[in-house]
Amino acid sequence: MNYIVEKLHLTNAEEVNEVRSFLAAFQLDYEKDIDYTVVIRDSNKIIATCSKAKDVLKGFAVDNSLHGEGITNLLIKAIQDRLFQEGIFHSFIFTKPAYETTFKSFGYKVIASVEEVTLLEYGFNDIHKSLATMKNLYNIDTTTPKTALVMNCNPFTLGHRYLIEQASLKSEEVLIFIVEEDKSLFPFIDRYHMVKDGVADLKNVTVIPGGKYIISSATFPAYFLREETKVLSAYTKLDATVFSEYFCKQFNITKRMLGEEPYCPVTRNYNESLVNVLENHGVEVEIIPRKRISTPENYISASKVRNLIKKEGREALEHLSDFIPAVTLNYLRSEEGKEVIKKIINSNTPH
Repeated sequence: MNYIVEKLHLTNAEEVNEVRSFLAAFQLDYEKDIDYTVVIRDSNKIIATCSKAKDVLKGFAVDNSLHGEGITNLLIKAIQDRLFQEGIFHSFIFTKPAYETTFKSFGYKVIASVEEVTLLEYGFNDIHKSLATMKNLYNIDTTTPKTALVMNCNPFTLGHRYLIEQASLKSEEVLIFIVEEDKSLFPFIDRYHMVKDGVADLKNVTVIPGGKYIISSATFPAYFLREETKVLSAYTKLDATVFSEYFCKQFNITKRMLGEEPYCPVTRNYNESLVNVLENHGVEVEIIPRKRISTPENYISASKVRNLIKKEGREALEHLSDFIPAVTLNYLRSEEGKEVIKKIINSNTPH
């Protein structure tokens, strides 16, 4: 039988719901960040589908009665053609461990696997080359044991600064990985420079872009969607496993410090996974209580800063000095900062 691959119209709610129902039979979700979907039909009924979100393939499913008929090949070729059209030559796929062998036959390489999900990548670049490049670019000495922190800093606050100070005081060397995925209200490049400039006095601290393998759409999409789905636990374990098996080994990271998270369930779940996975890999984890202003309830957080800006606009800058350092305050007073303030006021994103 000649099967035809069809592009789905994402603006057509009926078509999207049809795919969502098909995926549900495979215990898969049709995730919010999907930007392209193809389907194969038989007698006008979906029998196979695959989607992508930027450079990440997801939502792959084929009717169980049709395996071995070349349908997977049609789906993957259609998605890869789309990726190449968009100039994307390095891609990832989340899939169930049962499909691992299938994707390896198409040239995909396994990065990490937990009991519920496997992450694979395709293309000339891979995680080993990326970490080798990172090591050279930031002159990372791998002979010295290090403490690592991973931060989004949306924006950089005095709470972040306090956490980094604690790591600096307790460690010989500290690596700060800034989440590079550009899905936050403060652009990555501005978050990176706020942190780098804001800790320049701490001589044992190196600030590094996190790249594709730390809290990215590839390793942890639920972080940006702020979803508490049934797959959240799998995502958090996967991200923690990638950090343990590659970053800790490559850079001699023996300790990871985390900020206390009593409020956001996604970050709290992530912290719990980190403790379990890292300690199983022999990496120490220390959780630092949040920095507070005068009372236990008056904690510092980036979300609190964004909420104050959303409520008061530029007027909030007059009383944010207890929450953010001068480098962040100066940024918010710049032309770039004014644009971010407008985005915060007009946005309903939690991130």
